[in-house]
Amino acid sequence: MKVYIIAGEASGDLHASNLMKALRSREPEVEFRFWGGDRMADVGGKPVRHIRELAFMGFVEVIQNLRKILGFLDQAKNDLVEYQPDVLVLVDYPGFNMRMARFAKERGIPVVYYISPQVWAWKQGRVEILKQTVDRMLVVLPFETEFYARFGMDVEFVGHPLLDEVGSTAENRMSVADGRGKPLVALLPGSRKQEISQVLPVFVETALQLPQYRFVLAAAPSVDPSFYLPLLGSAPIEISRSGTYALLRQASAALVTSGTATLETALFGVPQTVCFRANALSVWIARRLVKVRYISLVNLVLNRESVKELIQGELNSRALKQNLQKLFDETERERIRRDYDELAKALGGPGASERAALAILGLVKNRAQNLGFDRRNSSGLA
Repeated sequence: MKVYIIAGEASGDLHASNLMKALRSREPEVEFRFWGGDRMADVGGKPVRHIRELAFMGFVEVIQNLRKILGFLDQAKNDLVEYQPDVLVLVDYPGFNMRMARFAKERGIPVVYYISPQVWAWKQGRVEILKQTVDRMLVVLPFETEFYARFGMDVEFVGHPLLDEVGSTAENRMSVADGRGKPLVALLPGSRKQEISQVLPVFVETALQLPQYRFVLAAAPSVDPSFYLPLLGSAPIEISRSGTYALLRQASAALVTSGTATLETALFGVPQTVCFRANALSVWIARRLVKVRYISLVNLVLNRESVKELIQGELNSRALKQNLQKLFDETERERIRRDYDELAKALGGPGASERAALAILGLVKNRAQNLGFDRRNSSGLA
């Protein structure tokens, strides 16, 4: 069995790697060819492009790199046709992957979309494209099932794979350092250079005002450590290359760029403030298109502002300092703990990667059986 996978970001690399492991446990002879990162490469298979080449954020950045992106699309299409997989698995990354879905469908290659594009946030008309081009949609957020049903599209909620990777909040704790050390504040500025450049300077200004905390930055695997140094200057901020999870296990609070990291932080039981700043034109366009009230997945799933969101002009060192200090209030921490428990339950039980793997294997098996049936009929056999 040959599986072609396209993941364009760090979170996609994580979830795709766990899916690959689950597929291999069920189908030991499975072959992988993929666009992804180090985690997928560790599982095995043939990499085509690394995620560090693919991460573009915002309308303006996409336009500026349009020629490069179109070149990647042509490469992916040609490579897919040459490889002729039994199934194409697309992991989020909608601008690229929705085009690949249409291309594959036109050539008779089954398409599974694992981790839905955020069409519920904006460009809801793209649901019609997904209905026409995707054979199986596997969603990981509980409200997505109802959303797609409104458009007459049947999808399968498999649960969120982070529950397997991180565990539930019951296995983690909200720790605060005792008198022997400073409370550790994790800084998660994102995995793309554009977003890091926007939010990290505000983190630096805040850290300079709060010497009572120990600030540690989680460096993204796809970003060279030298990129951070000019942004940090002389600020008392350590850089950790040991991984986000190792850092969150020690953290008392976190400043987090919106995205999957907000869920990861919540599942580790770490109180957080969610931060977002982007190119002004990109945000101006987005605010006229986006149809959701929140930017963090924590708040979207709970359907209320459980964690504070500081967006664009609201993200400044004064506001960030105030919100960070509030995260150490015991009453606030208890409220957050209850919200995080509710969040973990809403995300479904463990086993998301396994359920997704079974769905993919079922699709491939049914298609093989149908093709065999068609060939017998075309030969005049019953």
